[in-house]
Amino acid sequence: MSVAEDSASARLETFPAVLLRNAKQWRDRPAIREKDLGIWQTWTWNDTLNEVRSFSIGLAELGVKKGDHVAILGVNRPRLYFSFAAAQAIGAIPVPVYADSAAEELSYILEHANAKIVVAEDQEQVDKVLEISEQLPALKEVIYDDPRGLRDYDHTHLHDFVSVQERGAEALKSNNGREKAWLDGIAAEKGTDIGVMLYTSGTTGKPKGVMLSNDNVMISAANACEAENLTEKDEVLAYLPLAWVGDHLFSYCQSYVAGYCISCPESADTMQTDMREIGPSFFFAPPRMFEGLLTSVMIRMEDASSFKRKMFDYFIKHAEKVGEDILNGKSVPFMDRLKYNLGELMVYGPLKNTFGFSKIRVGYTAGEAIGPEIFRFYRSLGINLKQLYGQTEASIFVTVQPDGEIYSDTVGVPAKDVEIKIADNGEVLFRGPGVFVAYFKNEESTKDTKNEEGWVYSGDAGFFDDRGHLKIIDRAKDVGKLNDGSLFAPKYIENKLKFFPNIKEAVAFGNEKDNATVFVNIDLNAVGNWAERNNIAYASYQELAGHPEVYDMIRSHIEKVNEDLSNEPMMAASQINRFLVLHKELDADDGELTRTQKVRRRFVAERYDDLISALYSDKTEQYTKTEVVFEDGRKGSIEATVRLSDAKTFPYAKAEAAE
Repeated sequence: MSVAEDSASARLETFPAVLLRNAKQWRDRPAIREKDLGIWQTWTWNDTLNEVRSFSIGLAELGVKKGDHVAILGVNRPRLYFSFAAAQAIGAIPVPVYADSAAEELSYILEHANAKIVVAEDQEQVDKVLEISEQLPALKEVIYDDPRGLRDYDHTHLHDFVSVQERGAEALKSNNGREKAWLDGIAAEKGTDIGVMLYTSGTTGKPKGVMLSNDNVMISAANACEAENLTEKDEVLAYLPLAWVGDHLFSYCQSYVAGYCISCPESADTMQTDMREIGPSFFFAPPRMFEGLLTSVMIRMEDASSFKRKMFDYFIKHAEKVGEDILNGKSVPFMDRLKYNLGELMVYGPLKNTFGFSKIRVGYTAGEAIGPEIFRFYRSLGINLKQLYGQTEASIFVTVQPDGEIYSDTVGVPAKDVEIKIADNGEVLFRGPGVFVAYFKNEESTKDTKNEEGWVYSGDAGFFDDRGHLKIIDRAKDVGKLNDGSLFAPKYIENKLKFFPNIKEAVAFGNEKDNATVFVNIDLNAVGNWAERNNIAYASYQELAGHPEVYDMIRSHIEKVNEDLSNEPMMAASQINRFLVLHKELDADDGELTRTQKVRRRFVAERYDDLISALYSDKTEQYTKTEVVFEDGRKGSIEATVRLSDAKTFPYAKAEAAE
């Protein structure tokens, strides 16, 4: 019997209940690790239960009751993960918040959520909460994990995590019936109760609080573990934002259901090194990370010797030819397989080890679409990478890609127990066990998003191909038409551009225009390395972005994309006619990206409307002034005269494009 089936048969409806099972079934198996000062610290499932129980009762001693909201603010740390189960055990609702949220964003979410308690990682997060505390009438107490720098603070309503646990332990000692009452409370919690509230990334407005029941996330996690045969023997690196639905399902929910161990890296800077040490067997990352890893490899290869570059190019080309067929178990000629095995020894194996992917059995990418070329690159190395299509409102899982049915241009088939249909306007609708209960304090948006039959309007445009796999074209609101009636799907174009290591971000325009244009953000590491090798001096990102040779390089990439688009009937008319290299990097602190690094397309269009207008004129340059937020919170502005450049387009069969 699988773990997922065991969970279902035992009717374990909440994660504290699953924790009790795990502490009994896998008492001495590792549940969570953290690297601190270069040393891995490990908590077993029994240790985890002890940590959660004392903190949970300590929260109750602080006045936390059923239905209260407990905000969790910080990066991946064991005590923050313990806080989820501790809150749920007494019927409270955890509300994770992005650690890099600016004061204004943090204030909105904590106030909107009526957060009664904040569990913060360290002094930096405590300072942000204290700065806005007067705007938070519901906030009663703040608890911190790392005590460094907080000794001299006023501790009237500020508590060390350990001190709260000690309060809970003391209550257990002094009251013989306290543990039984705690266990009875866990038993009383139901699958239909709200288990967590996750805020959307807010690409089109203020973030919305998505209320997910215990059933929503429990059943979704169990189905996913069953689909990928995840067990207590798997290893996972927990490094993505706690507030992202992906981390919540993969690092918290699935680890409890399957019993596997999650490992928290020491810091973002050591993440890659820590991952090589852990060797995860199951891995998940947004496309941006896979793009960044590929960029780092390409940079290093530029600095390698001529022999190494030629060997790398030779074997990578061979991997692109047969790698996916071998991964999918298809028949491959003996000599091609032999050459691939040699490539594994010389190139693929060392490359996967550099990534920390040597032991990966299955990997997911989610959050937004990944470029087909990037997707195929990793799979050609023998990495079983799959695209996952999902949303916070679905407890992430809408579609999955079964082994042997993995295509770069689709996101798979409906996940277990999920139904999907396509509306007349092309929008994808879904319903299933993971569908959210409602948006918190937002009945109108709930009704707009989920109908009475439980169908959720995804906001994405797509269709099923003849293999029964779902294809996502773009966000429904972003898909438009050029003035000649041709389809314009900006994300499709942007993903093709981001395959090139020199391009970090791209924003395409063209709806209700005669042709397509694009903003480009260069990757400072990749282009900076290129500039150094070519003896090009620069003093800032802005100076490098405007360099004529950088424009020539970006133009060559755009023209390669245009050539590819010319051979795709549906997208051929969307070839890029003009472009510019933006004078600054798009930044979440400036409101141009969400905290999950998605482009806020409408905001960018409004902020840079002068540059867009210039692209659709005969101008060759345009002066612009942009307000920015510096790292210390100060506001300022960046002024620049941005170059505008033409790109070559290619002939295509217009009649076919119209079809």
